[in-house]
Amino acid sequence: MPMDGDGGLKTTAAAKPGTPGNPISSGDEYIESLRDRGLKVYLFGELVEEPVDHPMIRPSVNAVARSYDLANENPDLASANSSISGKRVNRFLHVTESVDDVVMQNRMQRKMGQLTGTCFQRCVGMDATNSLHSVTFEIDQKYGTPYHERFKRFIGEMQESNLVIGGAMTDVKGDRSKGPSEQDDPDMFVHIVERRDDGVVIRGAKAHQTGCINSHWVVVMPTMRLTENDKDYAVVCAVPVDDPGLTFIYGRQSCDTRSMEGGEIDQGNARFGGQEAMIIIEDVFVPYERIFMDGEYEFASDLVERFTSYHRRSYVCKTGLGDVIIGAAATIADYNGVPGASHIKDKLVEMTHLNETIYSSGIAASHESFETKSGNYQCNDMLANVCKHNVTRFPYELSRLAQDLAGGLMVTAPSEKDLNGEVTGPLLKKFLKGRSDVSAEDRLRILRLIENMTLGRNAVGYLTESMHGAGSPQAQRIQIARQSDLEYKKKLAKNLAGIAEEGSAKDKPRSPHQGSMFPDGEND
Repeated sequence: MPMDGDGGLKTTAAAKPGTPGNPISSGDEYIESLRDRGLKVYLFGELVEEPVDHPMIRPSVNAVARSYDLANENPDLASANSSISGKRVNRFLHVTESVDDVVMQNRMQRKMGQLTGTCFQRCVGMDATNSLHSVTFEIDQKYGTPYHERFKRFIGEMQESNLVIGGAMTDVKGDRSKGPSEQDDPDMFVHIVERRDDGVVIRGAKAHQTGCINSHWVVVMPTMRLTENDKDYAVVCAVPVDDPGLTFIYGRQSCDTRSMEGGEIDQGNARFGGQEAMIIIEDVFVPYERIFMDGEYEFASDLVERFTSYHRRSYVCKTGLGDVIIGAAATIADYNGVPGASHIKDKLVEMTHLNETIYSSGIAASHESFETKSGNYQCNDMLANVCKHNVTRFPYELSRLAQDLAGGLMVTAPSEKDLNGEVTGPLLKKFLKGRSDVSAEDRLRILRLIENMTLGRNAVGYLTESMHGAGSPQAQRIQIARQSDLEYKKKLAKNLAGIAEEGSAKDKPRSPHQGSMFPDGEND
């Protein structure tokens, strides 16, 4: 988005959706706001002329657009009143102001997963902005910096125009045994390379950034705990996606070229898809008004930890996808004529149990939120990590069971062109039927959907992202171990066993992960 000399949004004569005075009001207007931005997006080694219209990219655009339409269809679920702008805003742009706000994020995320069957790409930005609200406030408290007010002005502008904010945290990292300032190539982590009177210049790259091309702005953040030697890497800033210093290299997804073959059956989910790309940052100038951390290296770990806590419980979105895959598995059982078989029903029950287990830990993390110094609400870290750790496992088992119920035809079925072929079509429509009242085409459609979510392009969002997004499984185990509070629990056991020891359980501080689950005195 174009900026004025003070780093604010510039009004354009065309009054394009998403410009000041003309906020985006629908999914269609969102799509229009992405056109003609001149982005440098490379796919298959070639510059994409208009990403919005590229058949491989468009499903991901449609998924984001659905978040705008949901806010219109169900404003209680997908919008909220913001004290920053004083307006009703899309919940993906809202800074949480109550426990209920945090809970409603999860409910919205599950619904979006149900509606799209894929990654809808807005959770990273939502979680980044909520993390920054408290971190910028605390930096200002310590150093007297102006970050918090800058940040609120930025969020207010985004809310006024109803824009999409993306988050960029994951650096390419280079040699993993070395920190940012120790790398042979300093560009392995985003860092400041020049300071000017009116801002800074940054350089580096961010890997597999979800929905970055479909965003209007991206918030760049450090990816790990930093030391004093890493001050130039301790930078948080907002950059417009159409900045000429940004280059995007689009990530491949399994079976992604099926979208370029014509037709829709073989795609499984022709309308919606996810998106990841690498962002190359080549000497991008950022005015001070868009900088929210500059050298305060000791706060990088706070930002990363708060972001990952929000983002790990955000993986509740996968339960929406789980609802879809359970529905697909049940449908193919119906189409095959065996919905009442005991082993079929048992597998569907198991799938439901796994899916709701994910949801229960995520929604519990949100219900156990607490108020930060800045006034926004942070979810329970222990339960957030449990949620994400469940997500690293359960979608894989859900997928296995769905494939089990689908049968081999899911991966051996002929193409849509064969289904419609002059010679092959009548044969396939005769021999690929299950139940006589269900067409071969409908049977193939549901099988391709299962393939899409468990093996194809949307398996990126449902499986691989579930494993590695917001940190690897080991990252969650480390956080769970740190917060397990074994000494407290040992004290509880010794008290009940009658083991005399100096002090008692009630003399120990309340377990830090319990949050408001046990009000003062109730866990004595």
